[in-house]
Amino acid sequence: MHSAASQSDAASSGNAKSDKTRSGNLVIACPQCHTLVRVPRERLGDNPTCAKCKSGVITGHPVVLDTQSFETHTTRSDLPVLVDFWAEWCGPCRAMAPVLDRLADERRTQLQVGKVNTDENQQLAGRLGIRSIPTLILFRGGKEVARRSGSSDLGSLNRWVDRALS
Repeated sequence: MHSAASQSDAASSGNAKSDKTRSGNLVIACPQCHTLVRVPRERLGDNPTCAKCKSGVITGHPVVLDTQSFETHTTRSDLPVLVDFWAEWCGPCRAMAPVLDRLADERRTQLQVGKVNTDENQQLAGRLGIRSIPTLILFRGGKEVARRSGSSDLGSLNRWVDRALS
């Protein structure tokens, strides 16, 4: 049931998005407490911090996600989010870890890298149709824009991300 207030909120959130774009602010989910933080675009490289937990918002490290934090990061953050669906027992997943660490560091102001352990988040993996691991899904604006399974080197992963975001 939608009230007039919630419809008004929805309408103003659309306006807020265009105001955000005009003002140059981005909304980014904190990697520690998953609170949404507004950061001026030109300050992304200045190590902004979360007002709630005081942790760095742009860390250059993959973010551990569960079902709830996955939703926050992929649907409410303005940065694209590359999510690695993996498991501890998976050899190719372990081989991808240093590649994703490096990608997260190199592209820290362009996208956020997240990791979802499929053994601990089976319902989420099932809902997204994860059939093999590692599977990488790139989200932008709450929508899946690209998907690939299997391990990869940093060069081909960068090219894949560039193509998907262009």
